[in-house]
Amino acid sequence: MMAVQRPFKVLGVQQIAIGGPDKTRLQKLWVEMFGLEITGTFISERENVDEDICAMGTGPFKVEVDLMQPLDPEKKPAVHTTPLNHVGLWIDKLPEAVQWLSAKGVRFAPGGIRKGAAGFDICFLHPKGNDEFPIGGEGVLIELVQAPPEVVSAFEKLAALG
Repeated sequence: MMAVQRPFKVLGVQQIAIGGPDKTRLQKLWVEMFGLEITGTFISERENVDEDICAMGTGPFKVEVDLMQPLDPEKKPAVHTTPLNHVGLWIDKLPEAVQWLSAKGVRFAPGGIRKGAAGFDICFLHPKGNDEFPIGGEGVLIELVQAPPEVVSAFEKLAALG
């Protein structure tokens, strides 16, 4: 396969978001059994979510594990109906990534680039392609997250080590 020149890099995993009808059941495994620390909470009526933000790892290599339950199980988005709700990826140059990927036929979910729960610029790849944009997440919602300078730098140093 030929190497493709991209104007951006996927640096690493930023988060894994897990949904369920009751986040206390999710806490049993992730907090009590695995020992992850709850570092914050995020509640949004617009996104129909009550989530605990947990963390594993440290510094620029910390990965969030978001434990999500719906505020109203009858409303959309239904964060609890897909247990692995989405995967978030650190991106070094988010606007360039969105422009390039869109031009290549990647479908993005509505909303464009915006501030996410953790304060970083984000956008989502749609789980399914369509006629206009045939490339989607093949059933997985994928969040692209603008990495802050210290994360970009840490991943560049790691890559330089080979």
